[in-house]
Formats: sequence, C-alpha cells, structure tokens
Amino acid sequence: MTGADPGLFTPESVTWQMHGDPMMWIAGIRALYLQALHPRAVRGVMQNSDFRRDAWGRLMRIAHFVGTTTYGTTEAAERAGARVRKIHRMLTATDPDTGERYGVDEPDLLLWVHCAEIDSYLHVLRGSGLRLTDAEADRYIGEHRKSARLVGLDPGTVPADRAELAAYFEKVRPDLAAGPEAREVDDFLLHPPTHPLLVPAREVLWRHVAQLAYASLPPYAHELYGRPAPAPATAARQLRLTGLLLRRVPARLRWQLPPKHILSAMARLGPDARPAPYKLGR
Repeated sequence: MTGADPGLFTPESVTWQMHGDPMMWIAGIRALYLQALHPRAVRGVMQNSDFRRDAWGRLMRIAHFVGTTTYGTTEAAERAGARVRKIHRMLTATDPDTGERYGVDEPDLLLWVHCAEIDSYLHVLRGSGLRLTDAEADRYIGEHRKSARLVGLDPGTVPADRAELAAYFEKVRPDLAAGPEAREVDDFLLHPPTHPLLVPAREVLWRHVAQLAYASLPPYAHELYGRPAPAPATAARQLRLTGLLLRRVPARLRWQLPPKHILSAMARLGPDARPAPYKLGR
C-alpha cells in the first residue's frame, strides 16, 4: 500500500525476514536460559514478578513486543518502547548478599538482556537451517540497535556485528553464575505448571522444546547450570530437524495465531511485504 508506514525495520531488513520464522519460539526459550545466568538481571525479574505463576504471560508479552517493534508502525513501536521504559523505571531489586538496592533499568542489565536475546535468535535460526550469510548476520545485529534504543539503551554502546557481540560475551562471562534464581528458571522451564490432563503432552512436547533450547546454549552456560547437554553434533542435528519440521507448517496458518502482527503488516503494506527466507541474500 503506497505511503503506508513500514515501521522501524521495514520489509527490506534482515529482521523482517527472520522474525517470521517458527524457530523464534525456541530461540526465545534459549534467551531465557541465557539471561537467567546474570544474577543481577534475573534477580530483577524474580523480585518483581511471579515468574512461576505468570511465565506464559511474560513469554507472550515478550513475543508481543518483538512482533510490534518488528512489524508494527513506527508509532506503535515507539509506544511499546515507551511503555517498557516506564515500567523499568519503577522497578528495583535487592542484592541479598550486600543489601544493595538497584534499578532494573541499569544500562549494564538492559544490555545483557538485549545481547542474550539477539544472540539466541541468531544462533537458533542459523543453526536450524535458515540460510543467512555472515554479512546478513552482521546486518541483523546492527539493525537491533533500534530495538536497544526502544528499551532505553544508547545505540552507540550496543554491539553492531558478530565480532562486537562475541567480545561483549567474553567481557561479561566473569559476571555470570547459576544462582538460586537461575535454578528456579531452569526448574520452571523443565517442569512448567500444567493441568494434570496435559502432563503427558508436556512431557512429550514441551520437554523437547526446553531441552533443545538448553542444548543450543554455549558450553560455558552448560557448565554453569551443571546439567549435561547432548554432544554439539547431536544438538546441531536436532536443531536442524526441528527447523525442518516446523517450517513445513504453512506460514499463513502459523501467522493466524494472535496477535497476528505479520498479517496486519501485510494488510497495511501489501502482499509484497510477506516475510520469506528467499528474500535474504537479495
């Protein structure tokens, strides 16, 4: 549709094509595992929300934010960012060892959450078979300086490519640990509360998702959690097989799930705005 607002990322971005992929859900679970290894960051989540009782709500809010900022109008993305910044400004957490009280919107904490998400999206989608060149991976990381700004970060302090992202993780690794809050997140992701009649489905379906997300973490994360993981080659095969199966589900069917960000974007911009892997590399 001529003159319609394409939003922050636009249909020409790598982000637009990637975020329509069904493996984003597994990437989101990996991000939660990784984010929980920063004690100050995960403490801010656990002390300000009932994670165990509202984890699904939290996951859906994250998905809604990513969908809105990727496929929504510029105004909708800016509103979503302003809402997140307002909430973060009001929240604090306390270090149980020192008694220090700190804001959850500290730049170091926001940067960790951002980098863990971007690394997880990129790692899972590439590892599961999405054809993405190194240059496109760098573009994707650079594009997300926009989403970093929305949550309150200075874009100039955010990694802009794979080399800078790798250097960031190397720098922050000494600060990571699997504390009590990380253990609680791990336990929840393995055994989420479920209606008794749905326990068999949880054991078959959800456990596979959680184990795949865990297996895709970097080796140092497995060491911190202290749980075994499949050999890298086995994890890579499982990731590719899952990607192959999920991508066989017709995109139009997947996109019918609420809140239908992609369908709304296509209605606003026209059918050529449809995210599609083949558009990568153009």
